[in-house]
Amino acid sequence: MPAIALDPATDILGIIDVQPTFMPGGELPVAEGEAVVPVINRLLAGPFAHAFATQDWHPAGHSSFASAHPGQEPFAVVEMPYGPQVLWPDHGLQGSANAALHPGLDQARIELVLRKGFRPALDSYSAFFENDRRTATGLHGWLQARGIRRLFLSGLATDYCVAWSAEDAARLGYQVFVIEDACRGIGLPAPEGGTTIDAATRRLAALGVRIVASGDFA
Repeated sequence: MPAIALDPATDILGIIDVQPTFMPGGELPVAEGEAVVPVINRLLAGPFAHAFATQDWHPAGHSSFASAHPGQEPFAVVEMPYGPQVLWPDHGLQGSANAALHPGLDQARIELVLRKGFRPALDSYSAFFENDRRTATGLHGWLQARGIRRLFLSGLATDYCVAWSAEDAARLGYQVFVIEDACRGIGLPAPEGGTTIDAATRRLAALGVRIVASGDFA
């Protein structure tokens, strides 16, 4: 495959939830989650002139926490007013060290840090919309004002916040790429069989999202 040539006027790297809370030793660890940091740093030091980042930023007692639902265990699925919701261990707690961007992340080219999931009764996987699929985060307007047309996504986790961000970006008209080796997934069992990573990959392919590698850039 030919190398992907980047245009700093229209391309941006999205860094999704690269926080210690999702790393081994954190409250909601993604296997090998820490491995994305050096890959993302190489992208920031080289091909990408511009980047934004997101942070999960939950208040204590958030409705997506299993601890807020007596009798429920983490990773159970419950019905919320906005639809099915996975219940997670408490994570991304506002103001905690584990909710900060990973200290090893090179932030020099990160121009926006967007905090999501701060509404107590509404979770937020996507960088563009809360999980009700209506409440916008404001990222789309920020990108439009800068003339961005192509998004290259990295971070955690492939099957949740990265995938939902990629889906929304594609529906909003961006050309979207997921940098596979700059992401890691959770991989819960999917209702239709396989894992949530498999299901996310199918959904993204159907929307024309391209899966690429960090070595694919000119």
